[in-house]
Amino acid sequence: MSAGDQDKLPLPVELPAVAPAAPGTAGPADMVDGMAFARLYGEPLFKLPQDLYIPPDALEIFLEAFEGPLDLLLYLIRKQNFNVLDIPMSQVTRQYLSYIEQIRKTNLELAAEYLLMAAMLIEIKSRMLLPVKKADSDEEAEDPRAELVRRLLEYEQMKLAAQRLDTVPQLGRDFLRSQVYIEQSLAPRFPDVETVDLQAAWADVLKRAKLNQHHKISREELSVREHMSQILRRLQHARFMEFSELFEDAVRSGKGVPVVVVNFIAMLELSRESLVEITQAEPFAPIYVRLAYSPS
Repeated sequence: MSAGDQDKLPLPVELPAVAPAAPGTAGPADMVDGMAFARLYGEPLFKLPQDLYIPPDALEIFLEAFEGPLDLLLYLIRKQNFNVLDIPMSQVTRQYLSYIEQIRKTNLELAAEYLLMAAMLIEIKSRMLLPVKKADSDEEAEDPRAELVRRLLEYEQMKLAAQRLDTVPQLGRDFLRSQVYIEQSLAPRFPDVETVDLQAAWADVLKRAKLNQHHKISREELSVREHMSQILRRLQHARFMEFSELFEDAVRSGKGVPVVVVNFIAMLELSRESLVEITQAEPFAPIYVRLAYSPS
């Protein structure tokens, strides 16, 4: 904000008076297209009351020139080219209090934020008027303005850093992210297999396995991972395989229900790991199994 803008104080803006409309004619605040121009206690107003009084200070436009007491103080010092390391406290304090007195007339809450700094300036000014006591050692007495100078310099550095940071290009303000539409050919998605159909197909395979079971006592270690590998090898040579075909070898070998069960678990595990897809064209149609990836 320029120095000229910061010298401006908030001024009340008076609303223009509205003359009553002549009888039989529509005034400027009459109903427009059946819509109310305002509401009073929840009730719509379609006409401006004839006895309406608008006080001069009903509307005020206030431009906050400074971001805080330090901002105002730094502005007063830099505007008059004072040395920040040797601040003339009398002049700066007088100008600072004058500004507070002006904004107090329009915004008491804002003026209260500046009172603490005003008290600090008055204290520093009073301490500088007192005679300096001679120290026992050769060290010079501390300047009452030292703490104020430190705060002003730190604030100025932060303000300059914020201004430099604001010059960095920002997304949405200085530039927009480019967007390119890429047309993708989506592979056709086959309908999902219902659980009921999968249960029916499994029950049929299990029934056939029981019919070919040999009454032979044996103990065989069955590996789910090994059967998973066997299924993957079979699917690499065929694009689609019917669900029941995956169990033909196990049923014909006569190894019994355990082998068929492990084979079924292996197929479910492959589906869970997204290595195979179980599809069905429509309800009650044959169930097919295929690889979910392209074999190398």
